[in-house]
Amino acid sequence: MQCTGQGLVLAGVHHLAWVELWGLSLSVFPRRMQRWPVLLFLAWVCFLFFSGIGLFMSGFLLTRIELANSSSCSDPLVPPPWDKQSLPPGSCWVPRRFPKVVLVIIDALRFEFALFNPAKVNPLPYENKLSFLHHLATSQPHHARLYRFVADPPTATMQRIKGLTTGSLPTFIDVGSNFATYAIQEDNLLAQLVQNGRRVVFMGDDTWEGLFPKKFFRSYFFPSFNVKDLHTVDNGILQYLYPTVNSGEWDLLIAHFLGVDHCGHKHGPDHPEMAKKLTQMNEMLRSLVDHLGNDTLLLVAGDHGMTETGDHGGDSQREVNAALFVYSKTPLFGTDPPKEPEAIPQVNLVPTVALLLGVPIPYSNIGEVMAELFSGDGDTVSEALQQLLVYHINAKQVDRFLHSYSLVAQDLPAEQLQHLQELFSSAVEEHIQLLAQMQRAMLMSPELESKLRSLISRFQLYLRQARAVCTQSWARFHPLRMVGGCTLIAASCLLCYVASELATVSDSFYRSCLLYPLLWGLVTAVLRGLAYVFTQEELDLLLLLSSAAAASLLGFFWQWWGWHPKRARLLGSQPPLASIGLRQRLRVWLGLAFPMGILLFRCGAMFSDSFVVAEAQVAPFLLASLVMLLIGKLHWDGRLTVPEGHKQPIGFSSYRKESWHLLCLVTVLLVCLRLSGFFHQCREEIPHCRPSVFLPPLASLRNTRAKNLFYLLCVALLAGLVYAVRSWLRHYGNLNSSDPVVLFVRWGFPLVVLCIACYWAVASSAEDSLGKLQELVQVAVIAFPWAVYGLASIGLLLLLCHPMTVFAKDSRESAGSIVTPYQGIPSSKVDLLQVIPQIYKRMQESEKSRLERRSCRATVAAYGLGSVYSAALVVALTLLGFLLMLLHAERLSLAFLLLFLEAFVLLHIHTRARSLAGDTEPFSVPWFAVISWLLAASQFFYSTGHQPVFPAIHWNAAFVGFHLDHSTNLLPAVLVGANTFASHILFAGSWLPSAPALALCV
Repeated sequence: MQCTGQGLVLAGVHHLAWVELWGLSLSVFPRRMQRWPVLLFLAWVCFLFFSGIGLFMSGFLLTRIELANSSSCSDPLVPPPWDKQSLPPGSCWVPRRFPKVVLVIIDALRFEFALFNPAKVNPLPYENKLSFLHHLATSQPHHARLYRFVADPPTATMQRIKGLTTGSLPTFIDVGSNFATYAIQEDNLLAQLVQNGRRVVFMGDDTWEGLFPKKFFRSYFFPSFNVKDLHTVDNGILQYLYPTVNSGEWDLLIAHFLGVDHCGHKHGPDHPEMAKKLTQMNEMLRSLVDHLGNDTLLLVAGDHGMTETGDHGGDSQREVNAALFVYSKTPLFGTDPPKEPEAIPQVNLVPTVALLLGVPIPYSNIGEVMAELFSGDGDTVSEALQQLLVYHINAKQVDRFLHSYSLVAQDLPAEQLQHLQELFSSAVEEHIQLLAQMQRAMLMSPELESKLRSLISRFQLYLRQARAVCTQSWARFHPLRMVGGCTLIAASCLLCYVASELATVSDSFYRSCLLYPLLWGLVTAVLRGLAYVFTQEELDLLLLLSSAAAASLLGFFWQWWGWHPKRARLLGSQPPLASIGLRQRLRVWLGLAFPMGILLFRCGAMFSDSFVVAEAQVAPFLLASLVMLLIGKLHWDGRLTVPEGHKQPIGFSSYRKESWHLLCLVTVLLVCLRLSGFFHQCREEIPHCRPSVFLPPLASLRNTRAKNLFYLLCVALLAGLVYAVRSWLRHYGNLNSSDPVVLFVRWGFPLVVLCIACYWAVASSAEDSLGKLQELVQVAVIAFPWAVYGLASIGLLLLLCHPMTVFAKDSRESAGSIVTPYQGIPSSKVDLLQVIPQIYKRMQESEKSRLERRSCRATVAAYGLGSVYSAALVVALTLLGFLLMLLHAERLSLAFLLLFLEAFVLLHIHTRARSLAGDTEPFSVPWFAVISWLLAASQFFYSTGHQPVFPAIHWNAAFVGFHLDHSTNLLPAVLVGANTFASHILFAGSWLPSAPALALCV
């Protein structure tokens, strides 16, 4: 474009204004409006949404009350006549059987990892590697035994440590603390050991440091959060393990190995690196057994399992089934092992270890003792008596906890508590009677053994039913709060819709709509606060804020109900559908009903479990359906064919050329939707689902040729993206100047791609493939991501300081024709429709003042005006795309390419559809465009390898560019959040000015 003398001419601009101002049209802020009413309105809307979300989450995230009570040796839990006997020194409740226990936790030790099958000729990398456990179990069946160790979800490490030490059940709200651990306040096994003068030595995962501060006699903590580090924790433990065991200065030694878990996260279980880690653990156990004394009990446990992709956190069978191996050099078991390993809950470990070490069972434990570890001297009657004693103590401890918990909380149903109390009382009474009969020698040995076994079964039934009641009750949601939160969010969405419609009618809408709602909310908050004061109830801040939010919403709708008709009468407007026919009315309603119906269907279907599980398939289906409905509506309206009055061709030739362009774009969109399904992640609820082969990083590929081909393809895609962006900018004249932003696009983009390619190359190499260069590789793994972060930050900073990429020059410097002189700012509505208002006005004034300062009276050529704001956003989104691709696995760059292509095609589709529909209103955005953009963002959430479940979180993103643990949780939270919501970030970022439309000319 060119200008003369004192101004700028915008003739020849054919870009649709709604493309440039798409996001602004959602709320349609009046152009002459004051700033503060708008900001206050937005703050109020944010408050409404956060209140609704908080209210819903308070009913959805499960919680339970943690009691501050603690067990002690003096508690009257031991039944007569044992309570009158003197216990050996250092024993509480029952004589301790082992003075020392070694607890080896191999993080993510799935049960299949420990199970040995000699019949397998070609075992998988994770099979038959822990052969030493099988050797001990078969050669010493009365000394060793393997169990299926069943974890309670969520299967995150911190929750499992909590369950393994307190004997209670963590709830899902605890997952938020998985990487921000807080000291466990409940009574726990370590606290009991320290309280009773025992020495606890720990080495391994530093998560324990935050959970149990000042509880260890000696400790060796190692950074644990870096899931790409397979060896630091394990090698650190091995450095201190054997000398510590030999020293004997400990009563409980805990060694928490992390290599298997990190190998699963980085490579998955079916990888040669997993075989190496399990082999290392096998040799460690072989050496450890040689150092153990005869009075030491060895426990080898996995805190949870892992999925086929190496993740955990959910409740699938592979995640909850861990392994537990028990061994002692003295005989432990009086019977031979069963054919199939027994399954025991993880909470059962706490009461078992506590009584074996002779310390009280933690107060809040709901686990059941492993009675077979309390066998006697070989006599079956004495063995049954000993087991009955520990069961009686265990049941009394659980009954005491249930009674205390029911006094402070109403979670547990009264009827079931009453049933449990009756079951417990009858078992205790029968036990006392049985002991009395034994003292009178009224029972023969076979009859006594039968009665003892029967009574043991009754205590077992009580303990298992008590645990089931707690599990069921603590997994109970708060439906009223959840419904209230959903209602509040839905009403807030309706408010936004009403505001977007009314703001186009009245410039004073945002000033007039705030007074009543804010007053209603403030009055309600004050009244609710006074009610708390007078009733002396504990203040529930969330309920108070939610009440204020609901009252302010009611105030808005009350005001709108009376304001809107009055405003319509003042404007002299008539109902818009009153003057049109039935067919036209149907078209108007269908144009709104179809997209809004799909949106409401999607929101309502969120309450269906089946929909939530299958949403990865439903989101692209709804998007495709919405686009097809758009095409159908255009065809019904006759917009795709040649208008009447023109020569009517026959058959397919009756369609406009623009219609064929639109159909081609729709075809490309459908292809993108189909291809994006290849990048899916699986949920545990879908048993036959296989995760995408593109999700694991290149380092997990064993085939070197396939790895190289994928690497070259990913780098080619990055280079292709840069080439496409630069070609587009060059085509629209945005790369003509020597501004810093233009120079960065020319040279910075290729440099960013080079750094990403180098990072992928070093990150995808095998652990031991580069030999002596390994230290250099470790530096490069950190340096290249930081180079990308730095270059992207520089580019975004340059855009922030000088976003314009317009190049203006004196046309006398080169030959060129003089075009229409500047006629001034368009004043009529007809003139406004020829340009993009509000944006180009400011540009005109800016360039005009600049030319006046230079006293320029000659013709000036300007390049890049038509895409001035689009170009800036394209550069910003490309940089964001590079950053987000860096945080994902290499092969997911294919999914990001589809994301950009689909966004491009969607904007072209809506632009073509709007042109065919003859809609020329620059500040009006059809709802189908808004909803299709929303569905596309949701679709690519799944198509970038994510799922709304804990095992699908890509924790690796927290360490792209970082080798050691982070000092705070803020940075890893940002990196993991950016990885998780990459599609939403890109689609939301491109929404406001709709730059990905790429300055489409129509």
